[in-house]
Amino acid sequence: MLLRQLEYLVALARARHFARAAQACFVSQPALSEGIRKLEDELGVPLVRRERKFEGLTPEGERVVVWAQRILADRDAMRDDIQALRSGVTGRLRIGTVPTASTAVSVLTQPFCVANPLATVLVYTDLRAEDILRRLQTYELDAALTYRPPSADADFKFVPLYRERYVFLTTRPVDVHPAGIEWEEAAGYPLCLLHPMMQGRQVLDAVFAELGTKVAPRVETDSIASLFAHVRTGQWASIVSHAWLHVFGIPAGMRVIPLAGPSRTAAVGLLLPPREPVSVLGQALLDVVGRVSVADVLESLPESS
Repeated sequence: MLLRQLEYLVALARARHFARAAQACFVSQPALSEGIRKLEDELGVPLVRRERKFEGLTPEGERVVVWAQRILADRDAMRDDIQALRSGVTGRLRIGTVPTASTAVSVLTQPFCVANPLATVLVYTDLRAEDILRRLQTYELDAALTYRPPSADADFKFVPLYRERYVFLTTRPVDVHPAGIEWEEAAGYPLCLLHPMMQGRQVLDAVFAELGTKVAPRVETDSIASLFAHVRTGQWASIVSHAWLHVFGIPAGMRVIPLAGPSRTAAVGLLLPPREPVSVLGQALLDVVGRVSVADVLESLPESS
């Protein structure tokens, strides 16, 4: 069995198309097909359902892909480990984030790049929590900033970074108690909120449900920047994570009002794939986490605000 054959199978599983998979592997389509056929012969099972075009993987093929991803990830980790012994940490750190944590990632990438000048970083923003788990399981990400995963995914390594809390954002004058605006009152404003399938929105929905308050936003989006843009029009208000104020501050013409009543926060942290030992790039990022207080940084606002 050759590692190249495993690469062909993984590429096909991702592309779902023989020609695109071959292009990704920089080989001809016949070479890729022949490599996968040899892998099938060696394992003694069909891996790909073939008609005139790619029809999907067989159950055995789906299982082999999982092993192939793990084997290839371990190969890459071994190379990185050996290279780190010779010249320091190299390679590309691939980080994914949920939308509400996409501002916090810069708190880690800056010191990571300073400590590891030969390494680069690729950040994937605006991923859903379930997409992050899937990409970590398939080793398409080295780490992620996301919410604490459910107990069913306890094999992942989760390092808490901060508690996400929420504030009311509006351009309108609001006469509120010093403690802030009540959640029930906030629900009465024309709101722009995150999409219901996003975990950041689900935290808010749980609070409103606990209070017996129905919230019906007129606009929903999968982008935090879009929330700010809608509020800026003066037509909408929103409820956003405090972490975004670290980047935007309090934009001109807007007001940030605390939410009174139930105190709700959500744990956000660094999530790494379920593998031992941790990859060289993952460990280098963990070393940064040990030196930087993300929570303290996110509590600060830009000096111009």
